[in-house]
Amino acid sequence: MVAGILRDGDARVLIAERLGDRAFVDLWEFPGGKIDAGETPGEALRRELQEELGVEIDSFAHFQRISHDYADRQVLIDFFLVSRWLGEPLGLQGQGIRWIPIDQLQEDMLLAADGPVVRALQAL
Repeated sequence: MVAGILRDGDARVLIAERLGDRAFVDLWEFPGGKIDAGETPGEALRRELQEELGVEIDSFAHFQRISHDYADRQVLIDFFLVSRWLGEPLGLQGQGIRWIPIDQLQEDMLLAADGPVVRALQAL
């Protein structure tokens, strides 16, 4: 899986609401998703952020790879810092989105797999 950490000039990051009947509904996450067959992580990140937020990413860098065990599955997520994009992020799939100052980002509002990323962002 891949996830994008969009950071703006005001030291805020974008988080997206999880919707529907998916696991962990009512929590928030860094936007992203699964890597399709034949895609590189970077290609998957570009596609997912276009589908979910309507943005075209212009500049990004790998930040962290996290492995996390949930009760029913293990996930491996590549997190990317996205520093430049084209377009205004929107919740194209009906999900809420929020810009949160990095120093106010709380682990308990996000998926458990995102916890180490929150700590690393706050340590930057």
